[in-house]
Amino acid sequence: MAAEPSAHALIAEHRPTLDQALEAIRTRAYWSPHPEHPKAYGENGSLGMAEGKAAFDALLGTRLDLGQPGTDDWVGGEVSPYGIELGVTYPHADVDTLLPAMKAGQRAWRDAGAEARAAVCLEILKRISDRTHEFAHAVMHTSGQAFMMAFQAGGPHAQDRGLEAVAYAYAEQVRTPDEAQWSKPQGKRDPLTLTKRFKPVPRGIALVIGCNTFPTWNGYPGLFASLATGNAVLVKPHPRAVLPLALTVQVAREVLAEAGFDPNLVALAAERPGEGIAKDLATRPEIRIIDYTGSTSFGDWLEANARQAEVYTEKAGVNTVLVDSTADYKGMLSNLAFSLSLYSGQMCTTPQNLLIPRDGITTDEGPKSYDEVVADLARSIGGLLGDDARANALLGAIVNPDVKARLEAAASLGEVALASREIAHPDFPGAVVRTPVIVKLDGARKFWERPEDEAAYMSECFGPVSFAVAVDSAADGVELLRRTIGDKGAMTVGAYTTSDEVAEAVEEVCLEECAQLSLNLTGGVYVNQTAAFSDFHGSGGNPAANAALCDGAFVANRFRVVEVRREA
Repeated sequence: MAAEPSAHALIAEHRPTLDQALEAIRTRAYWSPHPEHPKAYGENGSLGMAEGKAAFDALLGTRLDLGQPGTDDWVGGEVSPYGIELGVTYPHADVDTLLPAMKAGQRAWRDAGAEARAAVCLEILKRISDRTHEFAHAVMHTSGQAFMMAFQAGGPHAQDRGLEAVAYAYAEQVRTPDEAQWSKPQGKRDPLTLTKRFKPVPRGIALVIGCNTFPTWNGYPGLFASLATGNAVLVKPHPRAVLPLALTVQVAREVLAEAGFDPNLVALAAERPGEGIAKDLATRPEIRIIDYTGSTSFGDWLEANARQAEVYTEKAGVNTVLVDSTADYKGMLSNLAFSLSLYSGQMCTTPQNLLIPRDGITTDEGPKSYDEVVADLARSIGGLLGDDARANALLGAIVNPDVKARLEAAASLGEVALASREIAHPDFPGAVVRTPVIVKLDGARKFWERPEDEAAYMSECFGPVSFAVAVDSAADGVELLRRTIGDKGAMTVGAYTTSDEVAEAVEEVCLEECAQLSLNLTGGVYVNQTAAFSDFHGSGGNPAANAALCDGAFVANRFRVVEVRREA
């Protein structure tokens, strides 16, 4: 069945953007169609700063009716990490009614073809982009990110990741031609001839299980990868971060309906407080794809128990930086200070363990002892966060009580090199804002001689907690890095060294253990940041995640190709 005329119009409008995205993932060069400066919005239908804030304020205390079938209750209860109650309520679904309704629209969506699906997805992303300021406040007040980070990471960077997934999905679907003429010679006899048609078909209904810290950035890749490959998508947000994904579902349903498709191809599954519906949804036979970001324990459970589904997980790891030597000591300290402070360390890519030789390192400022390196890093963080206004803009708010508890408990794990301090937020007195803590630990070669230190640095301590781990040598640090990635996983690895031998050893560990590596970052690029269309987020090859954002493997198994053969 041909795409609806409105879908054809969307193809004409968005094909140039799709082509640019396809070129970007081929070249890995910098590109983004989504401006990351707040002042870039406010014209051509997009909301400016004041309009976006007003739109967010207008949502507070309201019911977000998505018009989806099977609504049996209204649920809510989000409280911003900045201390305000959002008061928004969302439809609670009777899934026995909702899931069949979602499945009903898949045939027309499947038959529309890869190009039409991509164009509809790009229209959804465009309308979200036009409301970036509104979404930024929604992300800020559910994740605790400071506004500028919520604007960029929750807005254009998240939209980039969604578009990247659409580009990969389109490329994989058109890799096989729609039709082929097949002729096999038979010598003196007539050749065998067949006409073959190939159609990408979806797996079924996809489930996106959202996270608290980056609801859009982590949610959009799976959502758009599944939708672009023909699947219906059920979005189950984290109960503390419903609003950004509920608004996303609202936009998607509007665009689908206007383009002539069933809006129930995208739906929301909000839950009552303490209901915990993720396990029940994940094991239903209708759910054939699952995208999940969150704790290792639940990610492992999904991989073991959701056997009917293709499961894509981003879990937890112990991110590590080896500090062996540097040609830019001040630049290294400044780069690490920012990496450890950004969003209070509440990123799956934030470094946790800093492996530093106990005999010290060589620098452009001369030799520095282990104690000097740690003390200088502490001073660098103190200088970065010394002004409370700047600190609030970098740190954001502690997202939940568990992070605060881990931060407060960290001081008992070893010698504190940098104590955390409380910062008051001038606009939100209810916000919990804390600076990072650095704790000294011993990573001796005979690690069993220091079991308490080993237990601390070999466990993820999500939040603004870092461990300065003294190692016997750079070589021992490399081996500890290998063991950490192999046993616990890592989303990111960093290293500072002026030695080609050490750099090669670290690179070889990351190649063997499948971890993404950043070497000698001293400028404005940080180990905990990745750029869509160019950087891979995670590798899918170590315990921290079984998928990478975004590569061909992330999209290719969300659909299968069905062949129909006829004699010519």
